[in-house]
Parts: sequence; C-alpha cells; structure tokens
Amino acid sequence: MSNFTLSSPDIPAGGSVPAHFEFDGFGCSGRNESPSLHWSGAPEGTKSFALTVYDPDAPSGSGWWHWFVVDIPADTAALAPNAGAKGGGSLPQGARQIRNDYGAFAWGGLCPPPGDKPHRYVFTVHALGVDRLDIPDDASAALAGFMVNANTLAKASFTSTYGRAAQ
Repeated sequence: MSNFTLSSPDIPAGGSVPAHFEFDGFGCSGRNESPSLHWSGAPEGTKSFALTVYDPDAPSGSGWWHWFVVDIPADTAALAPNAGAKGGGSLPQGARQIRNDYGAFAWGGLCPPPGDKPHRYVFTVHALGVDRLDIPDDASAALAGFMVNANTLAKASFTSTYGRAAQ
C-alpha cells in the first residue's frame, strides 16, 4: 500500500475549484493561475515527477489537458501558486511544461461550456523511474502521457469539480 499523496491548499479534493483558477479567454474571465500543489510519500527509486491536470468531461472526444509538467526533480515536493505561468520561471530547475490543449506551454485554466454539468478535474502526480523523459520539448500531451505512464512507479491523484452557469 502506497502512502503517496497529492493535495492542494487552494483546491479541496472532492470539492469545487475556486473561480479564480478559471481560464481568461473563450468566454471565461478567471485569473488563469495554477494552484499550489503538494505531495509526499513517493516510492523509493523515484528519479523525477510529472504533474497533470486533466478534464475527462470536456466535449472534445479526448478530454482536455489543462496542465502537463515533466522532469520535476525528485527532491521536489510542491509547486508554488502560479508555477504554471508562461515561461515556467516559477517551476523547479529542469522542469518543463508540455503544450496544453489551449496550445500554450503553461497552465490553462478551467473553462467548461456554460450550462454543462460541472466537469471533473483530475490532478495527478506521477513518481517516475527516470530523471528526464526522452521526449522533445514540443511533444504532444498524448506522447508525453504515453512516456509518463511507461515510466510511472506510483501516482497520486485527487479530483475536484467546476462548472459555469448557463448564460
């Protein structure tokens, strides 16, 4: 049994995501800032981490990748508030952001269609058995996901929801 856990002081697991994490565009008007995330209990042999935020309810046919960070050093146990800003300046040294489904190398805030039932947002940290993923900087989220899953020793997740009222 793993004691690997992921949490956020900003977003309650099983609860609703605060509106300021919403995207700023496509009819949404949030601050487009990523939340602080903390993890502990990674298994022995962890050489790096990957962090993903995914909406399986997006009406795209393949869900929606809001944030994808790889090559997070093994001695890291948290990401600061708004670490997902463009440019990655607040990420740990060596970590890199994969292009999200908005097309940016950054956090892409929540923006479900107005009137949809609240979407689920799955926050996951993967403990990886490699120091660095062998993928190009412009890899798709699907390729990055394949390589993350191929190298995962353990993962920890929580899910929260967010919806927008019909306009």
